[in-house]
Amino acid sequence: MSFKKNRYCIIRNVIPPILAEFCARYLEMKKYNLDVLRAERYISEFNTDHGFYIDPQVPNTFSIYGDQAMETLFNYVKPKMEKVTKLKLHETYAYARLYKKGDTLKRHKDRMSCEISTTLFLAGDSWPIYVDPKGAGDHSGPEYIPLNNKGIKVDLKPGDMLVYKGCDLEHWRESFKGNICAQVFLHFNDVKHPEAEKNKYDTRPMLGLPKYFQGKRNK
Repeated sequence: MSFKKNRYCIIRNVIPPILAEFCARYLEMKKYNLDVLRAERYISEFNTDHGFYIDPQVPNTFSIYGDQAMETLFNYVKPKMEKVTKLKLHETYAYARLYKKGDTLKRHKDRMSCEISTTLFLAGDSWPIYVDPKGAGDHSGPEYIPLNNKGIKVDLKPGDMLVYKGCDLEHWRESFKGNICAQVFLHFNDVKHPEAEKNKYDTRPMLGLPKYFQGKRNK
């Protein structure tokens, strides 16, 4: 499958299954620690350093931005990404979620930091993702309005990764019927993008830093 032609492709076994399982168990521990820290009032519900449940895309589901372990995965993934896409890439950020039963992911396109995106299935119950290479919804209003074409269903196994042009292709997930699904998104920019150097690490000084370091890279 040609990434250049289709704007998406699948890389099987991009990381070993044992590493995928480790990452999933790590995320579960992060979630449980967050729950205890909040319950014991050691941190505010507005503190996002340990993860959060306030992502408007998937409310009340554990998510974490820029985690050090997740962003270490760039070391494994980037060489394979560049080989498949035939692009030189800058890392922007990692974003992980522990999806739960009933979660959905609305059809959408991504922001510039997700120009070349991936979703890596770590562990849990299988949950297809859909991509629509023809999707060209309406950006004129405050919210993106998709065309709702029938998409292409992509099934992944632990350690498999979907690579796609996040700003070009609509992508989504239908209602999750399983119990838990651990996924991490690893995002990149093409170095030829005019804003790529400025946007490296999602404008943070380095990988592994929390979101409030955005905008401080070039200061």
